Amino acid sequence: MARERSPALWLHSQTSVTRRMPVCRRIALLLLLWLLHFSSVYSDITDGNAEHLKREHSLIKPYQGVGTSPSSQWDFWGSTLITSQYVRLTPDERSKQGSIWNTVPCYLKDWEMHVQFKIHGSGKKNLHGDGFAIWYTKERLHHGPVFGNQDHFVGLAIFVDTFRNDLQGTDRSFPYISAMVNNGSLPYDHGKDGRSTELGGCSVEVRNKDHDTYLAIRYSKGRLTIMVDVDDRNDWKECIDFGGVRLPTGYYFGASAATGDLSDNHDIISMKMYQLMVEHAPEEDNQDWTKIEPSVSLLKSPKGNTADM
Repeated sequence: MARERSPALWLHSQTSVTRRMPVCRRIALLLLLWLLHFSSVYSDITDGNAEHLKREHSLIKPYQGVGTSPSSQWDFWGSTLITSQYVRLTPDERSKQGSIWNTVPCYLKDWEMHVQFKIHGSGKKNLHGDGFAIWYTKERLHHGPVFGNQDHFVGLAIFVDTFRNDLQGTDRSFPYISAMVNNGSLPYDHGKDGRSTELGGCSVEVRNKDHDTYLAIRYSKGRLTIMVDVDDRNDWKECIDFGGVRLPTGYYFGASAATGDLSDNHDIISMKMYQLMVEHAPEEDNQDWTKIEPSVSLLKSPKGNTADM
């Protein structure tokens, strides 16, 4: 899931080698390199290929289409501030909540969302919070206690939790990224940092970085994969990879954040949605995907899906 690479730059490192070869071999090698390059790009269409970018589900600078008019594709609530460079869900102030939601339901069966974000503030180590969440849910703009969104939600949530509430949970460090699928019957347990309902997670240092930080969420053929790029290396690292996940179409994407007694700036720079071109069996294609209930059929021990990045 690496971001876009330039063919010209990719071939530049081969120039000194090819200059020493006969012309015919040089041409053959260059053709082979080009074929290898394009095969790698098209095996993963999420390399920034604009053809598969779904703009109606993407939040991109300068954030046109954000507002409360009937034609707006994104709504926002609470402490959210829209600027030309970022969408600030919460300022570095106590007891704030904010969110931004796509107004267009998503009917893609296979998709990948790339989120560029920034968490920063004046709080020292362990004196900041609470974090933000990326949502794909049945309902939108329902604020509540789960990182600024409602509890007992229906759909998928990815939490970037920056504050430890469970002082007994010493097997992980914070910030901590986790995923949860819910059909509305489960509460999110803040006191245990969502441990009992998470599919898996990883510890990632994401606060006060001087470089860009990214999160990728992929859902394809019942598999949920979460990857991060937070080390300024243009390289995705796997955080969560979980099969047996069932998500319907017709839900909404959004982002929310909250602060409590401690605080941070929680900024969304962009949310880019890519369609994945995947073939399904005829019986799957003929199914009404809007009627699927969010569920996980292969639930594993949350502790077995925990990793440090």
